[in-house]
Amino acid sequence: METDEPLIDFTSVTRQGRALDVRWIHGSPSAKHNTDPDIQTHAYDEHTFILRQNMAVNYEAPFMFLLFGNAQAVLIDTGATASAEYFPLRRVVDELVERWLARHPRASYHLSVLHTHPHGDHVAGDDQFADRPDTTLVAADQATAWRYFGFDADPEAVAKVDLGGRVLECLTSPGHHAAAVTFYDPWTGFLLTGDTVYPGRLYIQDWSAFARSIDRLSAFADDHPVTHVLGCHIEMTSEPGEDYPIRSTHQPDEPPLELTTDHLHEIRTAVKELGDQPERRAYPLFVLWPIATD
Repeated sequence: METDEPLIDFTSVTRQGRALDVRWIHGSPSAKHNTDPDIQTHAYDEHTFILRQNMAVNYEAPFMFLLFGNAQAVLIDTGATASAEYFPLRRVVDELVERWLARHPRASYHLSVLHTHPHGDHVAGDDQFADRPDTTLVAADQATAWRYFGFDADPEAVAKVDLGGRVLECLTSPGHHAAAVTFYDPWTGFLLTGDTVYPGRLYIQDWSAFARSIDRLSAFADDHPVTHVLGCHIEMTSEPGEDYPIRSTHQPDEPPLELTTDHLHEIRTAVKELGDQPERRAYPLFVLWPIATD
């Protein structure tokens, strides 16, 4: 790889977990007078960015993740709004890539766009990247995404996505959605769980699949140095067990986005207690929310 400076070593440093130390944009009492940016960008470190969509643009206010390696960056999820006018994700990502390359020059640099699952609030911005040069856009549907990762041949495999010295580990995690994928980043210790685990309503389409996924993620976290469990939404209040009403566009009293491996075990215990009789039940930082399929 041609470069004007030494390659970044993403493997020799053992990361210690630290708080994200950020106040997320959280909407306003009047969407008409909202002054938040369309997309909030938080630099966890110089190679790791967390983005949140403005709640006034879409109440889902999903989080997205942009990770840089020596050879390419990866954008995980593309938000809830297609329009670049109201949700300029491509512009924000391009600016972050340009700034990163100014500090770490490369003769060429690639971007991959991947997803945690194919629900609309995670893929709406895909078309903004369809014509971007040096970009691989992998659709989020199960057939396409799982073929890319190799999960079509072995759903229990741990796939690798090499960004150039920064190698993500990827696991299937169905339950919320059959095509769900969880990403682990050894550089930061982030476990990116999409809508499988986050501080909010855990909508569960397939209870038995969700139980298996939580078992697997808990075991994976026990065997890896996970610093934070990061999903794609915040829906809880800071009052234990209390969530904001669905479609809320003002959430001034949110808990942090980051959960811990202890929360994974808490979810696992709750699922086992309910057994094969799932029901909606609130816990301090999440709500188990089975969805009837009959």
